Amino acid sequence: MSRSIRLATLASALIVVGATAVHAQGMLLDFAADKVIKKFTTSTCEELKAMKSEPPSEKEKLAIDFLHADSQARKDFIDKVAATVMNKMFECGMIP
Repeated sequence: MSRSIRLATLASALIVVGATAVHAQGMLLDFAADKVIKKFTTSTCEELKAMKSEPPSEKEKLAIDFLHADSQARKDFIDKVAATVMNKMFECGMIP
C-alpha cells in the first residue's frame, strides 16, 4: 500500500481502534473515512508527497494492525475512501 494512503488510513483509523460495538464501529469508520476523504480533497500534491516520507506513529501502527485483523472494517473503510484517494494520487502523479 502506498505510504501516503497508509498514512491517511492510519491517522483516520485511530478513531476506529477503540470501538467495541458494531454500531459504534460503523459510525467511527464512517467518521474516519470522511476525514481521509477531506484530507485528500483539501491537500495539495506537495503536501501528500511530503506525508509519504513521514514514519507512522505508534497509534497509527495500532490502527493498521486493527484494520489487518478486521477484514470487514478494512473492506468498509477502503470501499468508502478508494475513489477519492486513488483519483488524487493519479492527479498528483503518485501512481501510473
